[in-house]
Amino acid sequence: MANLIQYAKDQVTECTRRAYEAAAVAGVLPAGVELKGSVEIPKDPQNGDYASSYAMAGAKAMKMNPRAIAQALADHMDLEGTIFSSVEIAGPGFMNFRLGSKWYGDVLAEIEAEGRLYGQGQDGAGQKVMVEFVSANPTGPMHMGNARGGVLGDTLANVLQRDGFDTWKEFYVNDAGNQINKFAVSIQARYLQILLGEENVEFPEDGYHGQDIKDLAQGFYEKHGDSYQDVDEQTRLDALAAFGLEHNIPKMKEDLRRYGIEYDQWFFESSLHQSGYVAETVGMLTEKGWTYEKDGALWLKTSDLLKTKFLAEGKSQKQIDKLELKDDVLRRANGFYTYFAADIAYHRNKLEVRGFDKVINIWGADHHGHVARLQAALDGLGLDGSHRLVVVLMQLVNLLQDGQPVRMSKRSGKAIALHDLLDEVSVDAARYFFNSRSSTSPVDFDLGLAVREDSENPVYYVQYAHARICTLIARLAEEGHQVPAAADIRAELLSTEEEKALVRTLARLPDEIRAAARDYDPSRINRYLIELAGDFHRFYGACRIKGEEPDVLAARLKLADSVRSVLANCLNLLGVTAPEKM
Repeated sequence: MANLIQYAKDQVTECTRRAYEAAAVAGVLPAGVELKGSVEIPKDPQNGDYASSYAMAGAKAMKMNPRAIAQALADHMDLEGTIFSSVEIAGPGFMNFRLGSKWYGDVLAEIEAEGRLYGQGQDGAGQKVMVEFVSANPTGPMHMGNARGGVLGDTLANVLQRDGFDTWKEFYVNDAGNQINKFAVSIQARYLQILLGEENVEFPEDGYHGQDIKDLAQGFYEKHGDSYQDVDEQTRLDALAAFGLEHNIPKMKEDLRRYGIEYDQWFFESSLHQSGYVAETVGMLTEKGWTYEKDGALWLKTSDLLKTKFLAEGKSQKQIDKLELKDDVLRRANGFYTYFAADIAYHRNKLEVRGFDKVINIWGADHHGHVARLQAALDGLGLDGSHRLVVVLMQLVNLLQDGQPVRMSKRSGKAIALHDLLDEVSVDAARYFFNSRSSTSPVDFDLGLAVREDSENPVYYVQYAHARICTLIARLAEEGHQVPAAADIRAELLSTEEEKALVRTLARLPDEIRAAARDYDPSRINRYLIELAGDFHRFYGACRIKGEEPDVLAARLKLADSVRSVLANCLNLLGVTAPEKM
């Protein structure tokens, strides 16, 4: 479980500390100075594998020229038994360290030892984290907007788990409230049109106009005939909503399963209302003094909660006054609780009842204004929502077809359904493309590019690298060359820049996973895969394997197999297959 890049940085620091102590004993450097500085990886390998700034950082305290300090440190540096082969002085006082062959061999040994878990970390330390994503209204088919949130949430949960978090994937089913009422009203209009004729029943302007609504109405008619024609409207709407949900929710599960997403739980909003949990949560806010009544409704003192939150975060009163904060209705005058009230209750359930240390929601960017309000409400309940609720806001998807944008409107019935997309492109391509940019950037999904079988298609480019290595290993096996154990190769033979660059990229995976988890940005894994595949293709073009002298062949074959393992490892994190043949 070693992070060999961090290990190298730590060893630079330790070697420098020992060199300083030796130089101080020799009287070359003043004693008693605390060494400060940093260790970085230079962009240009000509400047070494690791560069430290300790000499420059110590110049003021030592009252010496940085290069003179660097020279004294280098003169007293003992690299025997370390992973470094040399150290040299550059520029105003940088100390550039070059790795020895042992480190390159250690990277391959680590990959071999950890296998599919290579890159795992322990930053999460077993913390319970829920990732809630998609959570679409069950009023129609899964669409393109859900497709990006689905792969973003699923991959983020995978990355967090690899970094040591105890993760839970959840879908929140909004099966109550205004959207469900509109859903039922839309089906009702189509149902009555079947019974009475389209010309005799007006369809609501703000209803759902899609073909799926017509299909549901037809299905309801085929099951119940005209038996719901003359009942009271609420009875009819309840039956239509139940029928629609019973049809749509299994289809959503099926679409997401086809997309490679399985949830630990589908949580129903209706359960919060039926159990009285929403009413209980609102009552708790009232007990704590965060509500008031006005015009027959119960309001949350959102503006006061937000002021408290923003002041704690360091905002000035002047900045807060510019925000024009407003309060929110929790319970309407008709006695019905709002969606916001249910949302507060749901998140209280996550944090208080189920005990998640942190909850992460994947939301569309249009929900930006809702984030601080929900966090503040949870703060009001004493649940520290400002720190325990993390919302990853996701920008839109731009779908292109023949170079032209494809319009997506659920209301007009022109939405691009997820199952339609997956009929056009592979699940692998869809998952890879939708995770190819950070959540803060829009994604242009080019249908033409997604089905191309060339290096311009990034998922093909990465998968081809994996398949190419599998073919190479199979052919060499036919000639009697098996992939050796890391302990049995001569790592010093991996001496070309292409070979070293490839090993250095392999060594970066633990840092990439850690950063992806820290920043809630699983697209880092996509970018890493492109870089690793590119480094492999350059290595394969420059360094012959088949027909080489046995020790060289063995070392390069082990390197290629290590790349294969890491490519498969990362593709698995993305939910993308690693084909052996293409």
